[in-house]
Amino acid sequence: MFNGIIQKTGKVKYIKKEINNFFIGIETKLIFKNSEIGSSISCNGVCLTVTRIKKKVIFFYISQESLNRSNLKFLKKGDLINIEKSLIYGQKISGHFVQGHVDTTASIKKITLLGKTWLIKLLIKDRKLAKFLVDKASISINGVSLTISKVINNYLEINVIPHTLQLTNLKNLKTKKIVNVELDIFAKYILKVSN
Repeated sequence: MFNGIIQKTGKVKYIKKEINNFFIGIETKLIFKNSEIGSSISCNGVCLTVTRIKKKVIFFYISQESLNRSNLKFLKKGDLINIEKSLIYGQKISGHFVQGHVDTTASIKKITLLGKTWLIKLLIKDRKLAKFLVDKASISINGVSLTISKVINNYLEINVIPHTLQLTNLKNLKTKKIVNVELDIFAKYILKVSN
């Protein structure tokens, strides 16, 4: 479990693509100990398991399921990745509960500057999931906890403040880029129970 508050990013230093999976190595200033091998880490919002640590590079195996659901299949060396360690019991929750279970992806349709804030319009890939989009609800974009400011059919808008842009890879977004989307876990469970 994560909270979508990104303090550090990492850079893809190693990538090995196989038919049904990837192996990647990410260099980061976030400190990892050997005892954290096997722990869950959010990488662009996808919960991955640390398989190896070598100096400042942490290694992960990415399964076919994760590749199918996320933007990780488009990774290249040098790409910037949002990284968050899993929550520790009793830790302050500043964002919202993020599982690292990406539901779908979205494409960036438009970026508008409002002062120093970015207003980003996105189109959800899986249109069936549009029913979970609610004004002022929480949403995770590339692992970053954000608030939906507007919903129009399969489109949603988010506002990203300068502080968030500075700390995350959202500052590299451009139109047509693909981002990972995790919908609010409570919305998913409430809708499931009410049907």
